[in-house]
Amino acid sequence: MEFSVKSGSPEKQRSACIVVGVFEPRRLSGTAEQLDEISEGYISNLLRKGDLEGKSGQMLLLHHVPNILSERVLLVGCGKERELDERQYRQIITKTINTLNETGSMEAVCFLSELHVKGRDIYWKVRQAVEAAQDGLYSFDSLKTRKAEPRRPLRKIVFNVPTRRELPIGERAVSHALAIAEGVTTCKNVANMPPNICNPAYLAEQAKILESDYENITTTIVGEKEMEELGMGSYLAVGRGSVNESLMSIIKYDGAGDDSKPLVLVGKGLTFDSGGISLKPGAGMDEMKYDMGGAAGVLGAMHSLAELNLPINVIGVLAGCENMPSSNAYRPGDILTTMSGQTVEVLNTDAEGRLVLCDALTYVERFEPDAVIDVATLTGACVVALGAHASALLSSHNPLAHELLNASEQSGDRAWRMPLWDDYQDQLESPFADFTNLGGKEAGTITAACFLSKFTKKYNWAHLDIAGTAWRGGKNKGATGRPVSMLTQFLLNRSGQEQGE
Repeated sequence: MEFSVKSGSPEKQRSACIVVGVFEPRRLSGTAEQLDEISEGYISNLLRKGDLEGKSGQMLLLHHVPNILSERVLLVGCGKERELDERQYRQIITKTINTLNETGSMEAVCFLSELHVKGRDIYWKVRQAVEAAQDGLYSFDSLKTRKAEPRRPLRKIVFNVPTRRELPIGERAVSHALAIAEGVTTCKNVANMPPNICNPAYLAEQAKILESDYENITTTIVGEKEMEELGMGSYLAVGRGSVNESLMSIIKYDGAGDDSKPLVLVGKGLTFDSGGISLKPGAGMDEMKYDMGGAAGVLGAMHSLAELNLPINVIGVLAGCENMPSSNAYRPGDILTTMSGQTVEVLNTDAEGRLVLCDALTYVERFEPDAVIDVATLTGACVVALGAHASALLSSHNPLAHELLNASEQSGDRAWRMPLWDDYQDQLESPFADFTNLGGKEAGTITAACFLSKFTKKYNWAHLDIAGTAWRGGKNKGATGRPVSMLTQFLLNRSGQEQGE
């Protein structure tokens, strides 16, 4: 799909389709009014007859509108003008793109980017439109033998900006959006891959592909032999029941030279989580291929970062592993020695993500990071607390937490901060080891983060639990690509390139 921006009057557009908004009740947007005037009231007459109310998401495709150069005009219902918010704007764009894709219009000029969204500028509106369009057009059909193709798919869309002065801002927004969308697509493709293909070795292969595609990326792979030498007993225990070797992929992006401390992103990469000896229920277990959503998100963010070529140093860690039951699998009751030297009593082998992450978080101390963010589909409790709308954010460093919350609001990839008080640490007490890997039924998301915090004392750290946001279940099952957009926005902000100037 090709995206661009231009500044022009609707009556001068010669395209397969012009897209304009209509507000409720039957109120034309400014651009729609111009078209109505040129067409001598053709559009307003249709509205008076009840063809379109203007409710959010309503669509009306018109052919051969009098005196209009374009072949079609798509009227898009935008709801009540004063109530148009960010969420509704993205939904409208997504539905518009899907409608265009079904009409046979191979190109379109879209004036929805000129709609007023409270508190949002043209950079945000264009960028969100491109990201929403790419997200809406995504499909994962690489393993299907018969692929459904639209008869004449949409190939090009131009978003209009009000004045020529805003063209550079719009172009910057398109550039940023396409880079983020590439990372989101990478995340989705890897996460959607079945576990018989996507194992820790496959994750390592994807990391190596980044190295071959971008000059400022180098990738190293840490295998089980090296993990053993490093004393990563916790990480190794989780993968012991699988025939697939645990592999940790280290992706180094050098955009600022050796003197600049790196930011580190650590992704939980459980390519399949059966629960181990503490076996999960069979219903929905197929979705446990998404337990590597954190690693997929980090891989996607590193891809977006490389596309943007930002002047910062970032290290992405994909903590690849598979949790399976076998005669060699670790057990409830085992006591593990982590890379940090701390010991953990295993109460449940399905609380495995934190056992992998804790050693990865100790490993990254060697990079003397400016900050570390781990990303993980860590707890079912997070889904209960926040549903599918927001990722949980927990952090021991307030400035870092605020940066991430700000990035989540800017990107629309939302997070909500939860407490990380010492009061919760008591739930991890063990009579036999330094602590357990499970804090009981209460505050499961918080106690999981409390566990990780024991391994992050030497740097500023934040934890993102994406268990509710990394994928959708049901009829529309599939990876969402989150939190690539949030993480990339955080990196844009850190590099001073967050806006369209």
